[in-house]
Amino acid sequence: MGSDCIAKVVINLSLDREFDYLIPEALRGHVRVGSRVLIPFGRGKGERVGYVVGLAEGSAYPNLKSIVHVEGDREQIPQNLVNLAQWMAGYYCCSREQAVRATLPAVVRGGKIKPKKQKVVCLNPEADLATEIELIEKRAPKQAAALHALVRLKSCLVSKLEYETGIGRDVVARLEKRGLVTILDQTVQRDPFAQDTILPTTALELSADQERSLRMVTDSLEARDGQVILLHGVTGSGKTEVYLQAIARCLELERQAIVLVPEISLTPQTVERFRGRFGETVSVMHSGLSDGERFDEWSRVSQGSAAIVVGARSALFAPFRKLGLIVVDEEHETTYKQDEAPRYNARDVAVVRGKLEKATVVLGSATPSVESYANTENGKYKLAELPVRVDNCRLPKMELVDMRTEAALRGGAQIFSSRLEALIRDRLARGEQTILFLNRRGYATQMMCTLCGFVATCDECNLAYTYHRRDKQLVCHMCGALRPAPECCPACSDKNIRYTGLGTEKVESVASMLFPKATIDRMDSDTMTRKDSYRKALNAFRSGRTHILIGTQMIAKGLHFPNVTLVGVIFADLGLHIPDFRAGERTFQLLTQVAGRAGRGDMAGHVVIQSYTPFHPALQHALGHDFHAFYKEEIEMRNMLNFPPKAHMALIHFRGQDERRVSEAAERFHAGLVAQLPVEVVASPPAPSPMAKARGLFRFQISLRGGNIVAVSRLLRQLALGRRQSEVEISVDIDPQSLL
Repeated sequence: MGSDCIAKVVINLSLDREFDYLIPEALRGHVRVGSRVLIPFGRGKGERVGYVVGLAEGSAYPNLKSIVHVEGDREQIPQNLVNLAQWMAGYYCCSREQAVRATLPAVVRGGKIKPKKQKVVCLNPEADLATEIELIEKRAPKQAAALHALVRLKSCLVSKLEYETGIGRDVVARLEKRGLVTILDQTVQRDPFAQDTILPTTALELSADQERSLRMVTDSLEARDGQVILLHGVTGSGKTEVYLQAIARCLELERQAIVLVPEISLTPQTVERFRGRFGETVSVMHSGLSDGERFDEWSRVSQGSAAIVVGARSALFAPFRKLGLIVVDEEHETTYKQDEAPRYNARDVAVVRGKLEKATVVLGSATPSVESYANTENGKYKLAELPVRVDNCRLPKMELVDMRTEAALRGGAQIFSSRLEALIRDRLARGEQTILFLNRRGYATQMMCTLCGFVATCDECNLAYTYHRRDKQLVCHMCGALRPAPECCPACSDKNIRYTGLGTEKVESVASMLFPKATIDRMDSDTMTRKDSYRKALNAFRSGRTHILIGTQMIAKGLHFPNVTLVGVIFADLGLHIPDFRAGERTFQLLTQVAGRAGRGDMAGHVVIQSYTPFHPALQHALGHDFHAFYKEEIEMRNMLNFPPKAHMALIHFRGQDERRVSEAAERFHAGLVAQLPVEVVASPPAPSPMAKARGLFRFQISLRGGNIVAVSRLLRQLALGRRQSEVEISVDIDPQSLL
């Protein structure tokens, strides 16, 4: 048949297979790996969209159908991203179609969003304008006014011409009919930065530690060796400036860069810093954009108009063809893990993409994950350290308040300790700002009847509803179910119902009563509901209009406000006592990160941690800002119990509406699995998940641990994809970040 006349195509159905199609003579040379194509599929005359994942000279199948159409002059998915998707399908045990879909935004895959076009009017250079204007000056003054405006503007949007001259669309149409002007369709970029004022910045002078770290990165960039570098720097040590100057060198080498941040809330501030340094060459990609903006930003990157992408997890798949640098900021964050197929960790996939494209990967954090730091000890990653803050600013003073003693002295549990309350009043008097952190939203964690003991729980999840007082609703934070908050007990009709526990809404309410003259704002997923909510809240806090900012983990990292001198952690124990071996690590990371928001300017910072278990090692090491001591203790425990990074881990999840059928499916799967497992991999018996029911589905799971789970990835993939049942959903989570 000749060279590369067969295209291997995946379609938007999770069949986990490629289909061979003949490339017609007319399309030879236009169909490439990564091209979006229209193909006939099935026995009918229907056509589907597919993506080419490979080319071949021949096929084992006779009578192949032909590709109908190829979209665009270039492939939508660059070759290296197609290769990355193939790797993801194998490693994360998902179908090839799911992996390919992950590399493209939904608005691009759907094909419904098109470039935005607007009407532009310009003078016809062949017309005798001077004569024409003189002729119509008296008979058609509006047409003359439009022509005078166009002589000045040369060309402009029709809408702008109408606005500036007060004419109607019919006037422009008459000018076009007379051959005096031409009206064209012009593509207009939907700009997510349109409302932002970005001030240009220049490179800062680096400390000796920053210089050493930057040199390590730029040496790798110049060598194009795909090196992974863990940049471990305390909060406020200037990691971002190292990123910026490394990217500047990357651009000098005519290569491109991706910067990942863990939260959408961090994107506005991060984008501001990168746009200030690099201008319009910076693109942004995250789910907070409108569909049109997302399409245009992706198009800018694909066409080469942008050289830097900043965004959350999915920005990793920016369609760059000359990628040189990937920065994963706050690399330890669990939000880099996708919770649906493909269940990838963007940090780990960034490392693989770096290897495929010979791009340097920088993982930055003040509190690196245990796995990443272990990789520096075994030689997989290089380590660069920034042990002090820039300009030798001191780390904040850490203070631990034992809330057991506080409760005994004040006759019951308190939200604010006397010490924290006094320090907030002091900061308000001095015109300084405070951040209050609690990683739980809502007003109260449960509604309970004191007479009969009834607790309002979600029928779909068997979890207690959280009370949201502003909306007077009970909300399930697992499935999102809502119901009006009752005025009396649904079980016994007693009116003495109580709302117990606390969330950020309750902290805000109590703080408003304690500090009535302070301006207080709250940042959590209940309040940050609009596209520009983050930007407005952060701008108000930056300008000093907000005195106290209360929030969940979205305020715990990455934010730089020099006037914040006090951070209060309301309930530090919240994540400590859950059935997950990473509970201590996450608590240490969260406390260290939120503490890092204090004292980032000229004034010293102070952090108050309120706890009912003050002697827990995670809290004690956080008090001393001592990552190395925490890591040493944690890695010993992991090695002893054979948890990651000592061993790889996988979770196999079973979900369904019938508990018995889910249990039986898990038992059958387990029996087929253990018969084929290598001796170094151990499978636990099937058991109900710690959260046994969620979103109306019963949940069971099997955990695997062993020296090389990757060795059984193919087996897991075959078993999971080959045993699809309508009653029971089976999924595999490689390197799980949560055991719940």
